[in-house]
Amino acid sequence: MWVLFRGGYPLRILLPLRGEWMGRRGLPRSLVPGPPRRRYRKEALPALDVPVLPVTATEIRQYLRGHGIPFQDGHSCLRAPSPFVGASQLKDQTSATTSFNLFIDKTTGRFLCMTSLAEGSWEDFQASVEGRGDGAREGVLLSEAPEAEDSEEVRRIWDRAIPLWELPEPEEAQLARVMFGLTKVTDDTLRRFSVRYLRPARSLVFPWFSPGRLGLRGLKLLGAESQGDGVRYVETTIPRPGAYHNLFGLPLISRRDVEVVLTSREIDSLALNQSTGLPTLALPRGTACLPPALLPYLEQFRRIVLWLGDDLRAWEAAKLFARKLNPKRCSLVRPGDQQPRPLEALNRSLNLSRILRTALPAWHKSIVSFRQLREEVLGELSNVEQAAGIRWSRFPDLNRLLKGHRKGELTVFTGPTGSGKTTFISEYALDLCTQGVNTLWGSFEISNVRLARVMLTQFAVVRLEEQLDKYDEWADRFEDLPLYFMTFHGQQSIRTVIDTMQHAVYVYDICHVVIDNLQFMMGHEQLSTDRIAAQDYIVGAFRKFATDNSCHVTLVIHPRKEDDDKELQTASIFGSAKASQEADNVLILQDRKLVTGPGKRYLQVSKNRFDGDIGVFPLEFNKSSLTFSMPPKSKARLKKIKDDNELGAKKPSSGKKGTVPQSSETGRAPIPSQSDPSKPSR
Repeated sequence: MWVLFRGGYPLRILLPLRGEWMGRRGLPRSLVPGPPRRRYRKEALPALDVPVLPVTATEIRQYLRGHGIPFQDGHSCLRAPSPFVGASQLKDQTSATTSFNLFIDKTTGRFLCMTSLAEGSWEDFQASVEGRGDGAREGVLLSEAPEAEDSEEVRRIWDRAIPLWELPEPEEAQLARVMFGLTKVTDDTLRRFSVRYLRPARSLVFPWFSPGRLGLRGLKLLGAESQGDGVRYVETTIPRPGAYHNLFGLPLISRRDVEVVLTSREIDSLALNQSTGLPTLALPRGTACLPPALLPYLEQFRRIVLWLGDDLRAWEAAKLFARKLNPKRCSLVRPGDQQPRPLEALNRSLNLSRILRTALPAWHKSIVSFRQLREEVLGELSNVEQAAGIRWSRFPDLNRLLKGHRKGELTVFTGPTGSGKTTFISEYALDLCTQGVNTLWGSFEISNVRLARVMLTQFAVVRLEEQLDKYDEWADRFEDLPLYFMTFHGQQSIRTVIDTMQHAVYVYDICHVVIDNLQFMMGHEQLSTDRIAAQDYIVGAFRKFATDNSCHVTLVIHPRKEDDDKELQTASIFGSAKASQEADNVLILQDRKLVTGPGKRYLQVSKNRFDGDIGVFPLEFNKSSLTFSMPPKSKARLKKIKDDNELGAKKPSSGKKGTVPQSSETGRAPIPSQSDPSKPSR
């Protein structure tokens, strides 16, 4: 068994061919000399803060023209002469192409100077042009330098690592190649990409060089562990994943290259470059995210082929990244048995150049025929579980009904006041976030600090106020989750919220947005004095956002005032029927504690557009961990679930094990009474 870390904790799953890719921050303390240290960061809570009025590409062009700055329109950036280049550097720029070395992102306005490596926001650029701010007086805005501790750690590990072909024992080198599937990757390829091997951790080391190989900025360590018949790969980056922006293979790219192949793993880039000779780059975070900071380095390419993996998740990521890169220049390699990952294709002696020639264009007209869709339909039919989406690990009964969490859908969630809607939906979203679903929280009702405290307690499944000595350990793990928070609180305009969501999808590749709750956006709408019409407009805006951005939106809506002794229905959602009509899924938290005593809660799925399965299952709140998914293990609880299963088996209208069937007359799920759990109440 090959183990990279002892006592490590997996956080991010990136789904490789064999096993699963995981990420965590930093190295184990046993590998780093010296006493353990605690780091303090400015953004312990990764809140999402954007300007009130986001900049647009048109405004950027108008500003440049107004100040007499020439520019060129690129795929995702505008190119202009850099004001951050010194006189000595200007002498080396002999052509118009090299003089236009400042890249301005069309969507966010952030800039990067390729010559001086200066970078900053659109406001920083305006201050420099207009002679305002410290950056303008200094004449140069320096990019953020790595922490001194990280630099020392990077250099120490890099010096200890050695090339594979220099290992003293041939058996050890052969074992390492077998571990990572590199038996057909030559020493020349490893030497060209400067790949090394760290013997104490039994891991490959991939370097992150500054442009022009001027310095070593970071490292990625890839370890392997045996897992049944396959291998599980464990990634560690220095600096932490959020600051690790390494396009592996970039130093080998020349200015004359016009085509590049993007992969999700460094070892895939090695295989692809060796087999085809084409320029290849590996994304730093695989299929999880394409940081906008990397887009300037991809501007020179007229054609980009994305070959990210062999499953539907990689295919969805490729389509999402193509939209960010400009789909007109992108082609996608569709996953399939004869089109696996590049490394496996090399090991199976497949023709990688032929596979690249079958890449499909990412852009097409608004109208398509079935001929263009048939392969995508076949992919969903042959991968039914993946097409159903990400499955919850804490709510198996929810998987039996909804089958999974899918992109591009709208989920409406409701429940009585004080029933625990926010507590449940935070655990519901946290479950997905721990599986690599990039999540954005919009909490308008409670503060981000309080929400983060609840989610951290649910993540640790312990009362941290009673175990403060474990706070740093759990906080470090929680911090590495792909979780972001809007800084809004109280009533907000729907336009501002949608703009923030658009920004988050572009910058952080958000796949799931939680809005708690819709009523806090009602007061800012001046479209009509009719609150029902205003709510319909807001629901329609979220529906359109989910579809256009392939992003799942979970929308919390308060119900109408109902009698305490009545269960909620789909019609109980506040407003008109538009919310339930537009929604793909409708979830209702039924709270019976006012009638049957404390703790009697049920989650009802009253609408499921994916396959139509609806039903209800019991929940039990655990106050110590603030969770609904991990009730205390008691015989009464187990007997209760068993009785529900037997009830479901007796009723012909129920097709799901462990769920209670829906009533065909009322559209409501019968809820068992307290006196006799085996009999549904009318």
